[in-house]
Amino acid sequence: MRPIVAVIGGSTCSAEEAAWAGEVGRLLGERGAILVCGGLGGVMAAAAQGARTAGGLTVGLLPGDDPRTANPYIDVPLATGMGEMRNAVIVRAVQAVIAIGGGWGTLSEIALARRIGTPVVGLHDSFKSSVDIPRVEGPRAAVEWALEHARSNTV
Repeated sequence: MRPIVAVIGGSTCSAEEAAWAGEVGRLLGERGAILVCGGLGGVMAAAAQGARTAGGLTVGLLPGDDPRTANPYIDVPLATGMGEMRNAVIVRAVQAVIAIGGGWGTLSEIALARRIGTPVVGLHDSFKSSVDIPRVEGPRAAVEWALEHARSNTV
């Protein structure tokens, strides 16, 4: 089975966060992982673009009812109609999570992942002083961490 990894982060992000998310997506795609995200802009679009560029499969779990709202790099747009509640589905559907930047929505995904035991790692995340999760210094380390933990965490 191919590893399934979520990349979570803000729908708007800094240029550095976008670059890191794009590199994470590319590395996941090169390694044959399926990338799952919220399907919108910012970190989600950058990661999906990176994965798509590397030939990876991208899945977007969208908050609304219209699959056409997905960013153009999503191969499988799933319109949940669940709003922010889709965050629970994202972290439940994957074997590991990489958090990049983000705000309250990202924080909710981290909390839900921790609650249900889905491994989560922070890469340039916004919660260093308030959330105790493993952190890594760069995209390659984040992908290696996620893939290692995905192998031991079956959905």
